[in-house]
Amino acid sequence: MIDAKRLLTDLKRLRRTLDADLRTAHATGTHWDSVRAEWQDAFDRGRTRETFAAFLDSAFDQSVVHWVLCCVFLRFLEDNGLVDRPFLSGPREDQRDLARERQEIYFRARPHDSDAEYLLAIFEEAARLPGLSGLFDPAHNPLFRLPLSGDGAMELLRFFREVVPETGALAHDFTEAEWNTRFLGDLYQDLSEDARKRYALLQTPDFVEGWILDRTLEPAIQEFGHEQVRMIDPACGSGHFLLGGFERLLREWRRHTPDLPATELAQRALDGVAGVDLNPFAVEIARFRLLVAALRAGGVARLASAPAFRMHLAAGDSLLHGRHFSRNELGGAAEGFGRVLRHHYVAEDT
Repeated sequence: MIDAKRLLTDLKRLRRTLDADLRTAHATGTHWDSVRAEWQDAFDRGRTRETFAAFLDSAFDQSVVHWVLCCVFLRFLEDNGLVDRPFLSGPREDQRDLARERQEIYFRARPHDSDAEYLLAIFEEAARLPGLSGLFDPAHNPLFRLPLSGDGAMELLRFFREVVPETGALAHDFTEAEWNTRFLGDLYQDLSEDARKRYALLQTPDFVEGWILDRTLEPAIQEFGHEQVRMIDPACGSGHFLLGGFERLLREWRRHTPDLPATELAQRALDGVAGVDLNPFAVEIARFRLLVAALRAGGVARLASAPAFRMHLAAGDSLLHGRHFSRNELGGAAEGFGRVLRHHYVAEDT
């Protein structure tokens, strides 16, 4: 069972350890060239007025948080039986044995690799499962840009495999009978102090989310019908409004077309919600939460047998990107009836 408060406290401590590791591992700046080039381009185009030092701090922070979150996602999947073979650990001793065996087999074939390469390898393997490619995408996920050292990766593995000596149980068990992912909202808001200040992170309370959807989405469904309604959250954060919209649209699809397969009903509800956020790891959390909700709604017990659910999510600035809101001074060019922004950060989904 997930102890959200203790998990957050322990992960914040781990994040600080990994941040120090990352800065030491990249102290020479050999991996900074791409980060500096991205900053210079954004600065020259007027997209940012940050110093390079501040921009680099944010790059380190995003990388660390993504390393942590990707392990959280895997542990949630394996602890709740959604993957056939555990990647990191598991609440049962036999699962932990299988995870250790996976690692031993890897190092027998690659004895000169470190735990950092091992984690990257299991992320690559996980990305081949339905619905996970967007979470472990080397083109956009910041963890692939600034890798941990072998020692840092070893510390990350140790954290997610830690057991309580007195009981032999995992220190952090991600088993959740209802597959509730609300705990990820706490991680979104408080895991990174830098991100909380930079993006003014604050999750919406349940009663506020419900109150707003009652007065916006519900009347829209009544007026236009569930088949036509589309809902977008242009600052979606960890996805509370998206999950609420998904559940309400799913209810209507089930009521009107009960004979459709459960996975098809889930996909049609997913097609009714879309989200954008400036913060890349917020989008990762929202993506994972929607995936778990779709799996549950579709009655999918194993990820390997799931359809490739489509989700309409993007990291980016919803006030700048797109035809109607881009600015010429940021490199926009006339196209069709509007302008298209030509500058994008690496983590943004064009």
